[in-house]
Amino acid sequence: MPRIATGAVIGRLPLDKSAASPLYRQLYEDLRGLILTGRLAPGSKLPSTRLLAAEHGVSRNTVLQAFDQLLSEGYIEGRRGAGSFVSRDLPDRPARPVQAPAAQSPTLRAISARGRGIVEQHSLREPVPAPFAPGWPDVGAFPTAVWTRLVARSWRRLEPQAYAAGDRAGYEPLRAAIADYLSAERAVRCTVGQILIFTGIRQAIDLTLRVLADSGDAVWMEEPGFRGIHATLTAADCVPVPVPVDGEGLSVAAGTRLAPRPRLICTSPSHQYPLGVTMSLARRLELLAYARRVRAWVLEDDYDSEFRYSGRPLAALQGLDESGLVLYAGSFSKAMFRSLRIGYLVVPEALAETFRRARAALDDYPGPGLQPALAAFMQGGYFGSHVRQMRRRYGARQAALVAAAREHWPGLLEVEPDPAGLHLIARLTPALASRMDDREIERIAGAAGIAMDSLSGFYARRPARQGLLLGYGAFEESAIHSAARRLAEVLRAALATAPRDRVKQQRRISSAATTGPR
Repeated sequence: MPRIATGAVIGRLPLDKSAASPLYRQLYEDLRGLILTGRLAPGSKLPSTRLLAAEHGVSRNTVLQAFDQLLSEGYIEGRRGAGSFVSRDLPDRPARPVQAPAAQSPTLRAISARGRGIVEQHSLREPVPAPFAPGWPDVGAFPTAVWTRLVARSWRRLEPQAYAAGDRAGYEPLRAAIADYLSAERAVRCTVGQILIFTGIRQAIDLTLRVLADSGDAVWMEEPGFRGIHATLTAADCVPVPVPVDGEGLSVAAGTRLAPRPRLICTSPSHQYPLGVTMSLARRLELLAYARRVRAWVLEDDYDSEFRYSGRPLAALQGLDESGLVLYAGSFSKAMFRSLRIGYLVVPEALAETFRRARAALDDYPGPGLQPALAAFMQGGYFGSHVRQMRRRYGARQAALVAAAREHWPGLLEVEPDPAGLHLIARLTPALASRMDDREIERIAGAAGIAMDSLSGFYARRPARQGLLLGYGAFEESAIHSAARRLAEVLRAALATAPRDRVKQQRRISSAATTGPR
């Protein structure tokens, strides 16, 4: 005799008549779950459709629909004159796996070592646009009315071929506008055919590594430097080589000792991130000569060259290159707004076709998106006008930050002006550094609603110096002074309870723990 599944075994199923899912679907999923978990054993008889309908306050047709679905998928079987039974031969794989409780979920196959290396270098914590968060432009001053009009007009007038297929390198009128701009403002020597459009610097670096580097190749990166580069190198299975930055920029001598034959050298010579150092002409020529001698490529990251407050922006390293070794990367995120997500890469002419083919193979055609509007924005002179206006505004805000630091932070932090950029480095005074480090200050400030980045967080190896990155671009002078005053208050309050020489003790412990082979 088959075992009969009575109503007591099934129990009251949690059907929700207000849910978006149909009632028959809810009933089907609940019954299937009971079958898969063994509460309804193979061969057990199910209650009649009339009884289930009456017990749950639904129509018999709803129950029939659920039974039909279970029957078609092999979970139940019908016997003429006897009713419906749980199938003795259940399907090997359910249409949708039942989710086990988290504590009982089996351990899935581990992610790759490369995957771990990538995700460990980045958290999902979103940056906060509060003083003194670095890297934020002032979007409130952006000419949104002009931009909105150009976006609408560009889409009304978009060429029919743009809907069928795009250009592998990006929207050609935008690339032409970029070429004109780079030639006039940055002394970059390029043609339209050498420019490719990307969503940002990291995507450009990723394609560069795929085309020019092999697994295990050494790649120089600045130390301290842009954190996104390290993750991109890990993803490409290259070997990151952190090379110290001194007062003249990336140290070629130090790089030669660490990895004498790099495949690629990544540098930001115009305004090094995060230290703000400008590479000297002598060092630029030394770097190019070395790259030529060891047959290395050079990737120049020119992320914020528009914002220089004394004299004209410096000529790019690419303009000095006579051997076709430099790839030049730029972005509009800081000059306009972060969510624009349009960057570009200028490749040597000999590599132009290769990069276009690689881009097509990996990413097909970049969609037009906002590219036509950006082209019109540049061609109409709006971009240049906006940059000039923001240069004046950011210069005034930097001056406000320097003044606020001198007023509120004596004995705590020291800040000096920088001829370029959107952030300043605050150095810890010896008295403060003996009591807490920059990461602790970042944590204390964050708890008080003040955003900043610790300089030590930009080192791939043991930090060589302490400091804080303080952004000023997006914040009014009054907000800068208010945040500076608040930071002074929370730091002095923290110092009142911090043990003396705690940081020195922690560094001795850390040094002892890391002694030996690295």
